[in-house]
Amino acid sequence: MPRRREVEKRHILPDPKYKDVLIAKVINGIMSRGKRSVAEKILYGSLDIISEKVKDDPAGVLRKAIDNLKPIVEVKSRRVGGATYQVPIEVSSSRKQALAIRWLVGYSRSRSERTMRERLAGEILDAYNKRGSAFKKREDVHRMAEANKAFAHYRW
Repeated sequence: MPRRREVEKRHILPDPKYKDVLIAKVINGIMSRGKRSVAEKILYGSLDIISEKVKDDPAGVLRKAIDNLKPIVEVKSRRVGGATYQVPIEVSSSRKQALAIRWLVGYSRSRSERTMRERLAGEILDAYNKRGSAFKKREDVHRMAEANKAFAHYRW
């Protein structure tokens, strides 16, 4: 974080198959150790599974699932006079999307299906239907912010 100027956002190129920037960001979220082709195979395979289960555009299902996972408020720790308070703050649009993708990929990794394609497809479908672990995480974050609404005046 530089002190003098604002850091410019990096622009991500859309993915080659669906021509969608959101899908490219999800691929980047899945990718580990720089293995983009493996991440692409996982996401495209899970989108194929989704298109078989739901008679709808799989990219639209993914977009709706991520919209369902985006948090509105979150809590940040703020130290005031020796005490630490959980202060609710609104989330910026880029952070909303980043958190939704992070939760989607993270909770799909901890699922019990056999392959990562099936896990990711299951978590996307659960988020699309407003259930599952990632959606529960969003609700927990909202509940935490609601419980600490009294400390909102410590916002900076």
